[in-house]
Amino acid sequence: MFYKNYSICFISFIFLFMYSMLNFIFMIYFIMNDLVYFFEWEIITLNSVSIVMSILLDWMSLLFMMFVCLISSVVIYYSKSYMSSELNLDRFIILVLLFVFSMILLIISPNIISILLGWDGLGLVSYCLVIYYQNLKSYNAGMLTALTNRIGDMFILMVISWMLNYGSWNYIFYLEFMNNDLEMKIIGVMIILAAMTKSAQIPFSSWLPAAMAAPTPVSALVHSSTLVTAGVYLLIRFNMLLIDMFFFKILLLLSILTMFMAGISANYEFDLKKIIALSTLSQLGLMMSILSMGFPDLAFFHLLTHAMFKAMLFMCAGVVIHMMNDIQDIRYMGGISLFIPLTSLCLNISNMALCGIPFLAGFYSKDLILEMVSFSSLNFLVFFFYYVSTGLTMFYTFRLIMYTMIMDFNLMSIYNLYDEDFIMLKSMMVLLFMSVISGSFLSWMIFSYPYMIYLPFNMKMMVIYVSLLGGIFGYLISNMNIYSVNKFLMTYNLSNFLCLMWFMPNLSTYGVIYYFLNLGQNLMKNIDLGWSEMYSGQGMVNILKNYSIFYNIFQLNNMKIYLFSFILWLFMMFMVILLFI
Repeated sequence: MFYKNYSICFISFIFLFMYSMLNFIFMIYFIMNDLVYFFEWEIITLNSVSIVMSILLDWMSLLFMMFVCLISSVVIYYSKSYMSSELNLDRFIILVLLFVFSMILLIISPNIISILLGWDGLGLVSYCLVIYYQNLKSYNAGMLTALTNRIGDMFILMVISWMLNYGSWNYIFYLEFMNNDLEMKIIGVMIILAAMTKSAQIPFSSWLPAAMAAPTPVSALVHSSTLVTAGVYLLIRFNMLLIDMFFFKILLLLSILTMFMAGISANYEFDLKKIIALSTLSQLGLMMSILSMGFPDLAFFHLLTHAMFKAMLFMCAGVVIHMMNDIQDIRYMGGISLFIPLTSLCLNISNMALCGIPFLAGFYSKDLILEMVSFSSLNFLVFFFYYVSTGLTMFYTFRLIMYTMIMDFNLMSIYNLYDEDFIMLKSMMVLLFMSVISGSFLSWMIFSYPYMIYLPFNMKMMVIYVSLLGGIFGYLISNMNIYSVNKFLMTYNLSNFLCLMWFMPNLSTYGVIYYFLNLGQNLMKNIDLGWSEMYSGQGMVNILKNYSIFYNIFQLNNMKIYLFSFILWLFMMFMVILLFI
């Protein structure tokens, strides 16, 4: 029998790619016929207790599964080359597959218990992948990631216990009923808080840039397109319950602040992967904010288009980092388009899609979202933050292009940069194709009726204005001298504040643990090593030691006094015995 030893990468790629195409076909069938399938699989029945696994298949879950499987298949194929020097490649691929299966479980669950299983699986596998390169930075990043996500898990556990008030944990049946019941709105608040931890909204933002300690394929799959969008997806599913809650308005405020904060911090960052991570954070803020304004379809649309170009952006960054001898600092890069033209093409197209250049993937979703914001009856603050954040997107993207492509190469005077890697290129080309067409394809697919939005000319062109302005600023800032006062825009302290994500990483690590550790230190110093020592072991030792030193002086120096004290001691003993007799 003919047998060829296929690698685990190839088998996983074929399986996930085929599964993705299958989901695509089913999704078209479901949309055309407006179908929703609800499966219940009875695992075990004991008397009247039955354990049932439920699966919900509709166009949304199938479409999201298709995108997750497509991205994970090309990322695994990409890892074949990127992780080729890794000894435990099989372990890495199995971890990625575990992640994909957890994600699928989360997507198709109408049941809060199975959502918790998928949610926890994502958190655990994410931790294992972040600490994959075992060093101190990875461990710290992994702990920050895992512990922040534990907060979200805790809220979901509280939702499970709160839902004991109902007949089952299939939340999908009870959304309308919960909506009418004021007490049950607490479930909505907990779901929002859980989604905020997973999707890294303020005040839980610090873990996403820290998670860049993971290998680049993990960043492409986990921290750009799938794990971080799990929170958004959960809110889309619970949207009916949340739509008229006051807490949803607070989420709107926090998410536009996240979008703004990430946009500013990305302009100060010099680490290539962290710039892209902050860009992801900014887009997550965009999805969350439009979702909290009551447009779940638009949030889902942007979630899918963003997944495509952001995964490709990370893949290009991985190729560049490999080529630059594992250096991630963009100040060393420059002129890479001369050495790796095709990767630079992919990098530029994904950057353009991110900025919302017309007729690429990002344009269709971003433009629609911003026009709906212009159309809505919210205040000027929201409007201002949306448009400034869009301008900032163009700002940091242009800065990134200037530093990596246009300016001079800064690494060393003699360099031998290898050419393109074709395994990585082939996987990127799939995403390149999707980054160009997925916007139009999804807008025709999801919105069966055309959105016609009539606005004044200047308002309609507002996106173009802020984008152009952002691009010009990015160009000017990149051309400035590094020592220029303009580089820091204002005072040193303010630029420090903007650069360090509004001090959020410090606040969410040292800020949380400082007082407890300080209290522990004081307790140990004053009680364990202080008073309790003085009144117990160490104090008794000191007393006995002082007495023995005192007597030792007598013994060694004056025999007469020593003998006299001995006689005195005998006399005392004799008197005591006499008294007692």
